[in-house]
Order: sequence, then structure tokens, then C-alpha cells
Amino acid sequence: MRLTISTLALLSTTFFSFVPFSTYAASIFSTSSTVSAGKNSSPSKTFSPNTLLAIVNGEKITIADLQAALANMPPQLRQLPPSMIYPLMLDQLIDQKAILFAARKEGLDKKPDVQKLMAAAANTALQNAWLSQQVMPHLTDNAIKQYYEQNYANKPPEEEIHARQILVQTKAEAESVIKKLKAGADFAKLAAEVSKDKGSAHQNGGDLGWFRKSDMVPAFANAAFSMKKGEISSTPVKSQYGYHIIQILGIRMVPPPKLDAVKDKIRQILFQKYGRAAVENAMQGIKVERFDPNTGKPLPAQPTAHKK
Repeated sequence: MRLTISTLALLSTTFFSFVPFSTYAASIFSTSSTVSAGKNSSPSKTFSPNTLLAIVNGEKITIADLQAALANMPPQLRQLPPSMIYPLMLDQLIDQKAILFAARKEGLDKKPDVQKLMAAAANTALQNAWLSQQVMPHLTDNAIKQYYEQNYANKPPEEEIHARQILVQTKAEAESVIKKLKAGADFAKLAAEVSKDKGSAHQNGGDLGWFRKSDMVPAFANAAFSMKKGEISSTPVKSQYGYHIIQILGIRMVPPPKLDAVKDKIRQILFQKYGRAAVENAMQGIKVERFDPNTGKPLPAQPTAHKK
């Protein structure tokens, strides 16, 4: 049985740093006539992307095809030794060519349902190419650094608190909980028993971890950030979720993060910003008609988020 990339992913448990293809191409795919052996060997040759690796029924497979296939692989597979990954990828590309030839020979590419799938895949590729063309020029290192300078670098340290809570449905329940806590009841045990916030209550006794004021709903945040370390709410804190009893476990001031710590987050923010702008630009001049699926009749025209 020929090993596939997916099989390799299951079997492999040791990963190595990825080295560019040109460093290993000679030793992996060359013949003895192109690469010498022994201690007097010259450094590996750098191959052109158009270097031919295989021909399957007249269709070529080149180094560029292999590199493109690698780019679509999961990061953990891209870290495997090139001497292992590239021969397997070449085998897989050859297998894929063989499958395509077999499918065309059987006329599958002429079947309407298959043609729909092929058209959908082609449309997706075209959409992604257009969006990439519109968005990627805005995701440069300079753009990321500029966003960081504007939104992170010069900000003062921000307060964070470490708190836990017990959430109940009624004010009477909350007041009963406060009385028990004042009488010496264990906060974490009581949270596990009565809190409606099952996520925090059952896993860690109501512990919410560290958070900033902007992370919480206003009613909760205003109460929590007015309290001192070790303090427990003396009165219930009402929010749209019910009544909270809060205990403050810690308070700290957090300086702005370093650029490297938020680079991926900034890239995602910029991707969403310019991706949204690209879609809005594409919608300009586009006529959209919506229909009621129950009656088949047109729905009244409505302003959309795309229109400026």
C-alpha cells in the first residue's frame, strides 16, 4: 500500500524544522548523474520551479506543483523532513492525476451533478483569488506596525482583576448566598452548588480568571472594578443574566502588549476590515432581489449593510 500524506499525518510523531525545497531537491529527486557523492560533493543545486519531476499520461508535474501542494498542507506536515514529505507528496500528486484520468475516462466530468460541484469549486477559487488580491496588500508588516502604534503602543497600563462569582436568578437567592458567605461558607463550594453559571461554577468554583472592564457587561464590570482585593459583594449585583455575588481575588495593572504578542490579532483585525470593505465595493451597482420562500413573491427592498 502506498503511504499517503493523510496516513503520514497519523503515523508521524516527530517533527523537524522546515527547510526550503531548493536545499533538498537535489538529494531527494536527482539521479547520480546530477549530484555527486562523497566529501568532495558540491552544495545542492537550486532548481527552477519549472523543473520536471514526473509526466503522467502526458501531463507534467513540476517542483512548482509540489511547492503549491505543500502550501496547502497543515503546518505540522510542512515541518516534516523534506526527505520524507516530498517523495510522498509526489506520489500523491501522481495518484491524483491517475484518478482524474480515470474519472474523465468514465465520463464523470460530463454528469450534471459533478459539473455543479466543479463549477462551485472554480467559483470559490475565483472568489478567494479576488479577495486575496484586494486584501493582502493591506496586511504588510508596516500596516501591522502602524496599527500597533495607533492602538497599543502609547496606551497607559490597564487595570485587570481576577474574580469569581455566584450567579442566581432572584434577589432573595442572592441575599441568602451573601448571608451564608458572611457566616463562613466556602465560596467555591457554594458556587458549585447554586450558581447558574455552570461553566465557571462546576469547573473551578465560579472562577472567571483575569479580565478587563471592557470584557464584562457594564453592571457587573462597574461593581467588580469598584471593589478591593479579597472583598465580597455586600449587596447583589443585578444584570440581564440575574444576580451576581462577586469576590475579588486579585488586582493588577497590565502594560500594553509587545508587537509580537498581538501581531496575529492585528492581522486578523485588518483582514476583517479590508475584507468587509472589499465586499462592500463588490456590492456597488449590484441589484439584489429577495423572495419569500413561502409565497414565491418578491420581498420589499431593504437597505443592506453593504450600501454606503
